[in-house]
Amino acid sequence: MSTDGWKNPLRDPRDKRLPRIAGPCGLVIFGVTGDLSRKKLMPAIYDLANRGLLPPGFALTGFARRDWETQDFGQVVLDAVKAHARTPFNQTVWDRLSEGFRFVQGSFDDDDAFDRLEQTVEQLDEIRGTNGNHAFYLSIPPNAFPVVCKQLARSGLSAQEGLDQWRRVVIEKPFGHDLKSAIELNGIVNEVFPEDSVFRIDHYLGKETVQNILALRFANQLFEPIWNSHYVDHVQITMAEDIGLGGRAGYYDGIGAARDVIQNHLLQLLAFIAMEEPTSFSSNELRSEKIKVLNATRLVGPLDETTARGQYAGGWQGGELVPGLKEEEGFNPESHTETYAAITCEIDTRRWAGVPFYLRTGKRLGRRVTEIAVIFKRAPHLPFDATMTEELGQNAFVIRVQPDEGVTMRFGSKVPGSLMEVRDVTMDFGYGSAFTEASPEAYERLILDVLLGEPSLFPVNEEVERSWEILDPVIEHWAAEKAGPDPYPAGSWGPESANTMLARTGRTWRRP
Repeated sequence: MSTDGWKNPLRDPRDKRLPRIAGPCGLVIFGVTGDLSRKKLMPAIYDLANRGLLPPGFALTGFARRDWETQDFGQVVLDAVKAHARTPFNQTVWDRLSEGFRFVQGSFDDDDAFDRLEQTVEQLDEIRGTNGNHAFYLSIPPNAFPVVCKQLARSGLSAQEGLDQWRRVVIEKPFGHDLKSAIELNGIVNEVFPEDSVFRIDHYLGKETVQNILALRFANQLFEPIWNSHYVDHVQITMAEDIGLGGRAGYYDGIGAARDVIQNHLLQLLAFIAMEEPTSFSSNELRSEKIKVLNATRLVGPLDETTARGQYAGGWQGGELVPGLKEEEGFNPESHTETYAAITCEIDTRRWAGVPFYLRTGKRLGRRVTEIAVIFKRAPHLPFDATMTEELGQNAFVIRVQPDEGVTMRFGSKVPGSLMEVRDVTMDFGYGSAFTEASPEAYERLILDVLLGEPSLFPVNEEVERSWEILDPVIEHWAAEKAGPDPYPAGSWGPESANTMLARTGRTWRRP
């Protein structure tokens, strides 16, 4: 198919920084009617096209139980794009992109539907020139992963017929619910797709701020001399949400905050902040250093003192009276599933020996924020103690992942006046004010990397299984406790047991 003459109006052909997809390809989305697809995946695909990063013959196929025609699917994508896309709507780009839309109706156990999907993919190879290159995005519940993978194998969709063709699978978290199930799922997926064709998405790794951790650490000489146990007192990694579960309460029951966030997002952030410098940023080198950190990471005990869990109760948040978890529709009031989780880890390496890493996450907390705070030790000698009216805080280097992406440094400075009085001040860097171009959404970067075959930001088997090895003892310990999670008021920063957890070592949680 000829693509001559198609130019994207938003792309400057002189801009060599932007990657391009090497060849034609297509993407099949399972679970295309879900919130993730409508709010993230479809808008990201359009934004990539709008930035000139998709080939002209790109094809998008939706698979779902809905009794739709392709034009119905196209309208759903259009509505999602207009509601959630990051870049301005461009009719020319849309017309070209929508020519490659197809829809296949069916359920995951429907052999006939997968046969029709295989025929659709073959037709797209001819009509759109996708050349047999297709990625399959499983935006579906984890318990459906095995049946879809087996159907892809049965229908021949997973096969790579030539060296110049590829088939890849994209899997959303959670990847298993413990180590045993993760190993079983890895085995099922790898029977169908080789490991280098499996892309496990952790959308946090697609965020510009997370990737900037590598730039901050390894492109600057400023931080390396103090990035170790000689100067760092402890590290706090926080992912807080100010929303409750609402209609997801039934789905969330039995998963909990630790499985949902700590096993993937927070342990990946720990690996980025603590890893050694790779020899290059190739996928093998980057993953190797992350795996080394995770292999050296261990829980600190005893777990009844170094972990905490809670469930949000009703309270006031943002000027609104909100219900507690037990009042949420579909949630079992007898359930011990936690909505707040905090754990303590240490990393047994020369750089980090003795430095605790505190990981916490929760819903219905004070505000929505994700940050990594490196807290430094206090200065050993303060000659101006006699003039101090309050105790100095500890120096801190804080990376804000979301929202208001940026970096804050906290340090002591003299207060204007005749006395040598020192007070904590902050110095701030924000992405929004420092750069003229907006950061792409995480799913833009990750979908593009899937189509490019660039695996650097996708965890491999070993990372997933090692993360479960770290977390499983906490889950088992909590399951053995007769008492359930501690309640905490909506709008607070978690249960009192979490404050006690740090107070035992003379530390306190940051209030982001």
